[in-house]
Amino acid sequence: MNLVEDLALPVLVLAPLVGAVWLLVADRVGESPRPGASRTLAVLAALLAAAAAGVVVWRRPEIELTWIESLGVQLDLGVDGLSAPFVLLTGLMAVVATLVPYHEPLSDARLAEPGGHEKTEPMALGEVVPAPRSLATYYACLLVVVGGSLLTFLTRDAVVFFVAFELVLVPMWVLVARHGDATTRADRDGAAMRFLLFTATGSMLMLVGILALWGATGTTDLVRWAELAGSSLDHGTQVIVAVILLIGLGIKVPVWPLHTWLPWVHATAPTAGSVLLAAVLLKMGAYGMIRLVAAPLPEGLAEVAPVLAGLAVTGILWAGLACLVEQDLKRLIAWASIGHLGFVVLAIATGTETGLQAAIFGNMAHGLISALLFVLVGSLKHQWGGADLGTARAALREVSPRLGFALVLGMAAAMGLPGLAGFWGEWGAIYASWAPGAGRTEGWFRFFALLAALGAVLAAAYAVRVLREVWAGDRRSPAIRDVRGTELGVLVVLGVGIVALGVYPVALLDLTAPAVEGIIATLGVGP
Repeated sequence: MNLVEDLALPVLVLAPLVGAVWLLVADRVGESPRPGASRTLAVLAALLAAAAAGVVVWRRPEIELTWIESLGVQLDLGVDGLSAPFVLLTGLMAVVATLVPYHEPLSDARLAEPGGHEKTEPMALGEVVPAPRSLATYYACLLVVVGGSLLTFLTRDAVVFFVAFELVLVPMWVLVARHGDATTRADRDGAAMRFLLFTATGSMLMLVGILALWGATGTTDLVRWAELAGSSLDHGTQVIVAVILLIGLGIKVPVWPLHTWLPWVHATAPTAGSVLLAAVLLKMGAYGMIRLVAAPLPEGLAEVAPVLAGLAVTGILWAGLACLVEQDLKRLIAWASIGHLGFVVLAIATGTETGLQAAIFGNMAHGLISALLFVLVGSLKHQWGGADLGTARAALREVSPRLGFALVLGMAAAMGLPGLAGFWGEWGAIYASWAPGAGRTEGWFRFFALLAALGAVLAAAYAVRVLREVWAGDRRSPAIRDVRGTELGVLVVLGVGIVALGVYPVALLDLTAPAVEGIIATLGVGP
């Protein structure tokens, strides 16, 4: 058992990265792997990482190695109650993303020269995209995104956090630009470029904040930053650094009005890319807000908390209204993500134990719910040939009851019904906002709580709209196949997770409680 513990942490980080390198080398140097072989290798690497994640969270091994001695940068890896849920979620989503079938964009209208070779001349604007030559790069990019995300959640060094944070950007850009399901290269390139520009800007701002904290504390140790709780910075400096970090991380979450890149990218990304983006990458921003702002800069966060909370509830309402009129189903789910993460940011802004617990719970719930909905919508979009809600289609309850049930479950969880995972994060955020922590104006936060509750009503309204237009009715044509095989298994696992978190939230709350209590004790904030 000791050997398993010793190997679990290295395997967790290296399995997806080594698998990615293997696929890239085989694709570029040797004979390109068959699509089935590429997928098998990716799934095996993901399963290995998921199993290692379970062992790491259970046994809590640690690794501490000197990386850059002159700068004091350590490769210090481990998990605590704050990072453990994110590690488990990433391990699960690694398996989901690699198991989700790859759908070639408009595969019945490929543009290829006789003999099966891709066209070499430049493509005209608006031209239909050819199918990619090899899927090895696709699965390699998925694995790099997973590996970088795991390293982000595992590291206890701010510089390594930044490096891991950046590691996921290029492979995600490749997934959108080369493997996205838009029908034109212009659409894919535009979405990919917007993703890269927004997130790179956020990363640079985050780096500035990290360097400021490094200069003030003389260390890049995140644990030490939390212990100091801003004591090495004066109040004004804390506010400035907190604002810089919150803007940078707010792009990643994303917080309104820094959200404009997300709907376009989600509508364009392949299904697995959307799963990882919604369930893992967006969580890195919220996790960073806790690690880099809430813990080391309590006074700075308290000063800007009303503005941050105001932007969060604006995003909740804005996204809810957008979902009431959005005609693209996949884009609608992306807008819904913005609303759900608004509750997470509101909870962080409250500065209380309940708020931090609600933020972590909301992240986990949204990860499961968004993954289920994007897998489901990806299957529908492939069979429908589009995701336009204005097009008359067969009612899911009539032609594909299993898909229909998954949609009902996902939308019910998205609207925050009790007994499902979405309820506890949203209710906890509203409750925490009603009784905010020290340094917050109670009147403002109670007003924000009321607005957030209105946002929950909007979520119920757009969920009903989706069910009315996609699930209800008696239309039976054009018929589509019901979900089966691997896709059914993925939806079942995600659905069970949504119900389990809703019925028994104590398991997650108990896991995160010690770390959250430690942060609150350091801040000197009441419950």
